[in-house]
Amino acid sequence: MSKLLQDSAFFCLAISLIGYEIGIILRQKTKLALCNPLLISIVFVIIILKVTNIKYEDGSSLLSYLLTPSTVCLAIPLHQQMGLLKKNMKAILAGILSGVFTSLAGVWVFSMLFHLDKKIYATLLPKSITTAIGMGISEELGGIVTITVAAIIITGIIGNMFGDVICRLCGIRHPIATGLAIGTASHAMGTAKAMEIGEIEGAMSSLSIAVSGLMTVIGATIFYQLY
Repeated sequence: MSKLLQDSAFFCLAISLIGYEIGIILRQKTKLALCNPLLISIVFVIIILKVTNIKYEDGSSLLSYLLTPSTVCLAIPLHQQMGLLKKNMKAILAGILSGVFTSLAGVWVFSMLFHLDKKIYATLLPKSITTAIGMGISEELGGIVTITVAAIIITGIIGNMFGDVICRLCGIRHPIATGLAIGTASHAMGTAKAMEIGEIEGAMSSLSIAVSGLMTVIGATIFYQLY
């Protein structure tokens, strides 16, 4: 049975979508932050894979293939807000740069405080950028790629669950600032939340995914030398 499911190209895609729908229903029913659709879908997929004895590597090819076009689709709301982007270019770049610096500096400070091994330090540096870029940085710096992916996912889930709340607590209410903060801190998962908040927030958040990724490629190399 597991062999049959493993050979099905759409099985893992189906259980991912089912898990996400279950998460949406639970969030609507309970209104709890912990009932986040992304978190629920991850737990659901893990349970199904364990029960069916299917390895993640055997069923993730289709989802990995869809990752690139889904990321490219983020350009649509960005294009719709191009005038707003040009008008606030300096402020937007400054905001993303400060977010990237804060992320890298935070990892450096906590690694120093807890005396982490340099390999673990390199693993955690790209925690706030999209998985495709973060994996490349981690591998290049000699980090543990699988842990990097886990750190990126955890960061994204936290941003998706609490990003809006943290922005309001910090008095960040401008749509551009909110979108940049969420996108720079928690990449695509945070952007999904930003799109729920508003069109401008979603556009700015999707912009920050690409820009913060490029900035982190340069910044991570510099910060790695400082440890």
